[in-house]
Amino acid sequence: MLQTFIATLDPLLMLFLCLLLGFILKKYNILPENAGTVLSRLETYLLVPAVSFATFTQYCTPASLSENAPIVLYACLAITLAVIIAICLSYAFRVKDDYKRNIYRYALTFGNYGFVGNAIVPMILGGDEFLYKYLLFTLPLSFVTYLWGITILTPKEHRRGSIFKQILNVPLVTLFIGAILGLTGIGQKLPAFAVNTVDSLKNCMGPIAMILCGFVIASYPFKSLLSNVRVYIATLLRLFILPAVIMLVLYAFGARENVLVYALFAFATPLGMNTVVYPAAFGGDPKTGAGMALISHTLCVVSIPIMYALFQLVMKFI
Repeated sequence: MLQTFIATLDPLLMLFLCLLLGFILKKYNILPENAGTVLSRLETYLLVPAVSFATFTQYCTPASLSENAPIVLYACLAITLAVIIAICLSYAFRVKDDYKRNIYRYALTFGNYGFVGNAIVPMILGGDEFLYKYLLFTLPLSFVTYLWGITILTPKEHRRGSIFKQILNVPLVTLFIGAILGLTGIGQKLPAFAVNTVDSLKNCMGPIAMILCGFVIASYPFKSLLSNVRVYIATLLRLFILPAVIMLVLYAFGARENVLVYALFAFATPLGMNTVVYPAAFGGDPKTGAGMALISHTLCVVSIPIMYALFQLVMKFI
């Protein structure tokens, strides 16, 4: 168990150092004020799509897709359960404002399965083949994020566009293009320089994401971020309780170890930045989301290795 903990800790410490670097860059004004927006767009429109495209182009074949179809089905069960639990728990926080309650709903439903999960899965599990299966697992999560999660973070008066437009975002479209190239075999015939370029971009995704996180968190005073007791409760649920409940339910429905470990990394990741970005964009109070992001990203350096080590230990006895 100790060996598993140490092995998992190493990549997370690297990401935490990137978060700290982003914090320093902001606090000492080394980067301009709009750097957060630039990094966010770089992640959304280039680096995250590079991860999806490269992985699905290489590993998405008819045989692998058929073999791993149960992963997607279990993911649908997991995200449905997560939404139901989050909606119910949001009322326990006794927040009078409906929009702030939606922030808690989003935070309790979605971890940072994209930026953090995509970065640590290949490093901890040992390769891009595992990342491909993890991306299959998070595919239903991405759909629910854009269909429901982003909707509840957007005030009613600002909601525009059809559901179809919400789904057709750059990361998902790029994933599907990569899947088509992989299924048709065209992906294996791409020129080496194109493959190497996409791989290089893919490797930048995790560090840049954490620098962005640190940069955004540094925009808010520490005292105000750390003084909300509800934030600590939500973080405890996000990092420990909810992933354990979801994995237990999946196990009860017959999920195997590989599915459970993808659920662990998808749901035990820290809170993402949407609960900071969207309230700020629409004139709301981003402090609740920023506090969750700060505390959960700091604690995940220890919480994810603990959860993974406990998972490995439990699986030896069942």
